[in-house]
Amino acid sequence: MSSTTTSIRSGMSASWPICLGYFPIGLSLGVLAQKGGLAPWQMALMSLLVFAGSSQFIAVAMLGSQASPLAIVLTTFMVNLRHLLMSSALAVHFPGVSRRFLALFAYGVTDESFAVNMTRFSRGGWSRQSAITLNQAANATWLVSTVAGVYLGQFIPKGALGMDFALTGMFICLLVLQVHNAAAALTALVATVVSVLAYLWLPGTAYVIVASCTAATAGFLYRRMQTGRGMR
Repeated sequence: MSSTTTSIRSGMSASWPICLGYFPIGLSLGVLAQKGGLAPWQMALMSLLVFAGSSQFIAVAMLGSQASPLAIVLTTFMVNLRHLLMSSALAVHFPGVSRRFLALFAYGVTDESFAVNMTRFSRGGWSRQSAITLNQAANATWLVSTVAGVYLGQFIPKGALGMDFALTGMFICLLVLQVHNAAAALTALVATVVSVLAYLWLPGTAYVIVASCTAATAGFLYRRMQTGRGMR
């Protein structure tokens, strides 16, 4: 068996837990998108071009609330900025690699694939082919599941099974899972307060962008202050 085949099989083997988790989440997103008026081809295009679960959930919610395209783009950009840091951390494992390979690999970087690839690279014996196979397997699963969710949503009445609360509930769960230290708690608190105040005072969906930028800045400054204290 060639080394390339072995690498691909290793990547597929490591990808199945991610794919298993992506499928129900992708179905949920597809159902919500269908209730928001998106067609299967539109969901497929979004999953193909964006491929970022949290951003897609936010985009679907903002589309449903008639948000402006600019607000959706800016919010998605802010949410996805973390990919810059993840890609930078992975870059050390790809010296001298062609830009074509890097572009394809970077396209498939998500929170989950980043965690698995970093763990496997740190253990050793993990090839670039295995890493990109893992990314693309997860990508394919996400694409199929989100589109399948749109078709499934046609058979689910709007509001049934608590679907109207599904998006809100998902983000509450994500928030709770992320609040594991003082910096995260401060960021969440600032985002809550600023979003409510901005919602009351600003028109449209500008409150989303204002709250995101303010909370991210507050969290960054707090972490920087804590780091400065630790160096003294």
